[in-house]
Amino acid sequence: QVQLVESGGGLVQAGGSLRLSCTASGRTASTYTMGWFRQAPGKDREFVAAISWSADSTRYSDSVKGRFTISRDNARNTVSLPMNSLKTEDTAVYYCAAKLSLLLRTTYYDFWGQGTQVTVSS
Repeated sequence: QVQLVESGGGLVQAGGSLRLSCTASGRTASTYTMGWFRQAPGKDREFVAAISWSADSTRYSDSVKGRFTISRDNARNTVSLPMNSLKTEDTAVYYCAAKLSLLLRTTYYDFWGQGTQVTVSS
């Protein structure tokens, strides 16, 4: 079992930055593929970014590529998502997720956090 807790959400103006963090608990948390997803009001949850357990591979959605960067610190069981050049369309609840699968491309994840709200104002 892995428990995930997100933090760092908030309100920011368009063009600004925020940094999301996810802390994972569980002895084997560092061996999981980690990802970030988001869900805007009235829309389906969508993939944002993923990182392999060793941090040697990352993947991003086209909508955030070049603006968001996923990283992890396995010694601290944390995953970070610095978000720059934020747009109003980035407004959503952001979820941290973990999975045993090594495949970054698949969007099925085994464990999910509660989410943190990110609001970007114009």
